[in-house]
Amino acid sequence: MTGLYSSMSFFLRTIVLLFSTSSFCNTFASLTQDSCHPDQRDALLEFKNEFKIWYPNGFLDIDGVLMDVTSYPKTKSWTKNSDCCYWDGITCDTKSGKVTGLDLSCSCLHGRLEPNSSLFRLQHLQSVNLAYNNFTNSPIPAEFSKFMRLERLNLSRSSFSGHISIKLLQLTNLVSLDLSSSFPYSPSSLSIEKPLFLHLLALNFMNLRELDMSSVDISSAIPIEFSYMWSLRSLTLKGCNLLGRFPNSVLLIPNLESISLDHNLNLEGSLPNFLRNNSLLKLSIYNTSFSGTIPNSISNLKHLTSLKLQQSAFSGRIPSSLRSLSHLSNLVLSENNFVGEIPSSVSNLKQLTLFDVSDNNLNGNFPSSLLNLNQLRYIDICSNHFTGFLPPTISQLSNLEFFSACDNSFTGSIPSSLFNISSLTTLGLSYNQLNDTTNIKNISLLHNLQRLLLDNNNFKASQVDLDVFLSLKRLVSLALSGIPLSTTNITSDSEFSSHLEYLELSGCNIIEFPEFIRNQRNLSSIDLSNNNIKGQVPNWLWRLPELSTVDLSNNSLIGFNGSLKALSGSKIVMLDLSSNAFQGPLFMPPRGIQYFLGSYNNFTGYIPPSICGLANPLILDLSNNNLHGLIPRCLEAQMSSLSVLNLRNNSLDGSLPNIFMNAKVLSSLDVSHNTLEGKLPASLAGCSALEILNVESNNINDTFPFWLNSLPKLQVLVLRSNNFRGTLHNVDGVWFGFPLLRITDVSHNDFVGTLPSDYFMNWTAISKSETELQYIGDPEDYGYYTSLVLMNKGVSMEMQRILTKYTVIDFAGNKIQGKIPESVGILKELHVLNLSSNAFTGHIPSSLANLTNLESLDISQNKIGGEIPPELGTLSSLEWINVSHNQLVGSIPQGTQFHRQNCSSYEGNPGIYGSSLKDVCGDIHAPRPPQAVLPHSSSSSSEEDELISWIAACLGFAPGMVFGLTMGYIMTSHKHEWFMDTFGRRKGRSTRTR
Repeated sequence: MTGLYSSMSFFLRTIVLLFSTSSFCNTFASLTQDSCHPDQRDALLEFKNEFKIWYPNGFLDIDGVLMDVTSYPKTKSWTKNSDCCYWDGITCDTKSGKVTGLDLSCSCLHGRLEPNSSLFRLQHLQSVNLAYNNFTNSPIPAEFSKFMRLERLNLSRSSFSGHISIKLLQLTNLVSLDLSSSFPYSPSSLSIEKPLFLHLLALNFMNLRELDMSSVDISSAIPIEFSYMWSLRSLTLKGCNLLGRFPNSVLLIPNLESISLDHNLNLEGSLPNFLRNNSLLKLSIYNTSFSGTIPNSISNLKHLTSLKLQQSAFSGRIPSSLRSLSHLSNLVLSENNFVGEIPSSVSNLKQLTLFDVSDNNLNGNFPSSLLNLNQLRYIDICSNHFTGFLPPTISQLSNLEFFSACDNSFTGSIPSSLFNISSLTTLGLSYNQLNDTTNIKNISLLHNLQRLLLDNNNFKASQVDLDVFLSLKRLVSLALSGIPLSTTNITSDSEFSSHLEYLELSGCNIIEFPEFIRNQRNLSSIDLSNNNIKGQVPNWLWRLPELSTVDLSNNSLIGFNGSLKALSGSKIVMLDLSSNAFQGPLFMPPRGIQYFLGSYNNFTGYIPPSICGLANPLILDLSNNNLHGLIPRCLEAQMSSLSVLNLRNNSLDGSLPNIFMNAKVLSSLDVSHNTLEGKLPASLAGCSALEILNVESNNINDTFPFWLNSLPKLQVLVLRSNNFRGTLHNVDGVWFGFPLLRITDVSHNDFVGTLPSDYFMNWTAISKSETELQYIGDPEDYGYYTSLVLMNKGVSMEMQRILTKYTVIDFAGNKIQGKIPESVGILKELHVLNLSSNAFTGHIPSSLANLTNLESLDISQNKIGGEIPPELGTLSSLEWINVSHNQLVGSIPQGTQFHRQNCSSYEGNPGIYGSSLKDVCGDIHAPRPPQAVLPHSSSSSSEEDELISWIAACLGFAPGMVFGLTMGYIMTSHKHEWFMDTFGRRKGRSTRTR
């Protein structure tokens, strides 16, 4: 028995020994195989040497926000005497030792990735990540298609460009593909072959789970085949210039968790009826043309954490079914057309941290349903129609960091409890009707506050001491415009926040230049306009190192303390000195100025040649001063950058110099009300961006500039009160080739001849409907718009902004003969027609009845006979009519508008009669007075005596639709919208983290 036991024991020990030996040999063999193959190592080292090391400054996302990306050169660890399987960024197969993974993201690689790169010798790669490098706009090599085992490919934000080879679509094992970049539509961006690429992608990549082609120029529609990519978990197509209608069935892919279609402005679509068991976690459709309502079936997105539909065309009410989205943390519906009240069911969204419904048409009181959401950190309800009071219990939102209710109609006071939310960093209440300043003194409790916007309310009752803001040591933006401020306790030693960058104190009853500003070394923008600041501008202002925007307009400043020239190192790009009492020679802004506004002062002397030293000016407005002499010819150097040149109402003489050869961006030229002579310079024909040309009230002696019809954007042409002569009809053919011209004023010149019957056939801009209310000019130019004075309803009216819908033809005060062209009836969008004081004959065209938008008609002081066409009585928009001093006969049309006119509108027509006229006018058949001789010279005093403001004009005449809108903008100052948009809400949006 003992022998049997010994034999068994020996046998078992032998088996264990053999097993251990075998295991050791296998392990040793495995370790030997894991080591990097020499051919793999050599290929990698060659690849390393193909590039330089370049340390980037950072990477921006598609919204321009700096990304949290850290780069370091991974290839520095690659040396010939080490195992490549242990190099940084390298993964090897544990059995074969072949390189299967290459992760050189954020590796500071710089240089072209060539088709013959040694990279493509690594045939066993399953994952390649070259993101966040700089391959210097080289194309993506088609040789990537050789990696038939490849499952993951990431080439994002690495400066590739050109067409993406269709051969990449042979990589049918891909589960993740990222070709995104940061800069959509740039010349260096990637693009695809349309439309084949997307169709093949959908058919070949049935296993694909993640696809990101952001900023790739697709420029086509998404094919329906994308709906069959059932493996998709994430689809990101930001800034791809997607076109057509997005197939909403893609949104119903069962396993889809994230979809982002942001920044595709031409992409249309709507939200589908979502099915149950949907997997969506993130739905982002931002800055598109998606429209329609949010369906009630949104409640089926039980797992949704982020819903962003901003800056599109969604409409209707916000559905109460949102209550079911219990995991939702971000809800962004801003800049759409939502209406109604915010549903109370929002109170169920207990995980909500960000709520943004700004820029809609929502109404009602402050949404009290938000007060129960104690996780909220961000609330933006700006630019809606909310009314009532801000809630006194708002301090329940104890985690709130951003609160903005700007541009609504809230009244009363700022709730004192709001100042108990110590986490607040941004508080925006601008553009409301708040009228009680009582609680503002508690603002000092908000120690973390960085942005405070209280401007443009109704805080008129009592003054607020500026020193209550001294304790806010983290303030970056402070807007208090319209609040009466007391600066009694403020001295040059007062220590405001050293972080202050934007300061708006417009209309605050300030009478002295605030001395505390001199210590604000980080100040970038300051607005002191619309106060009563007297004296001189201190010289230290130009020494503030970061100052770029200065608005001192509408004060009583008279001069400059120190030099009449800003310091050479100044960073100021916008300087507004308009509407003060500055005297003497013109102040010279810094060389880098872009917007220089010096109008409505008393600057005298010549325009100094030094103004030609400005580097890249965009707007130069020196109008309404007493400058004299010649317009400097050296301004030709500035014409390549100038967008607006306004020298109106000075005493400039000589000719308008021929300096516009390079004025390719000049959109507005106004030299009216000077004493310029000679002819219009031929170089104006090259101003391809010109929208407004105004040479009114000079002594220019020329024929009509038919050659300006080469300007494709010209909308306003004013030649009034000069010595223009000749005909308004080009005998060589149809003269009118200005496709966008809406305002034509050639009145009070010496034009002669007749107008053919088809004269108005090609006035296309006045023939077609203009549905959208826009203003001529660029709203981004610090709110600057070119103004214009024109005759309407018998008086001169000044428009501070020119509506594109506003259309005028004024041929008054010339010597034009013959019949009024019948083709005038084509001008269906015409609002003002003035043919007075000419020598027109014949009859009033019955086609005028087609001008259903006509508000003012003046054909007085002519030789027109016959009856007033009865059809004109149907023109309900016609508010002012003058047919006096002609040879009209017959009765007055029965329309209401004709019977509301003053009797002087009909006098001087011996054969005219009407039953109502006998009661109102008595004897209107007085002898016709001789026609007034209207001088062509530019007598500024007589012109100013004629000028009646819009407000005065509206007392005598009911304003029409277009003029009423324009007048409304004059009566309500919008001059400082740029501050709010640039430094308030809009800037806040561009830097939000959502």
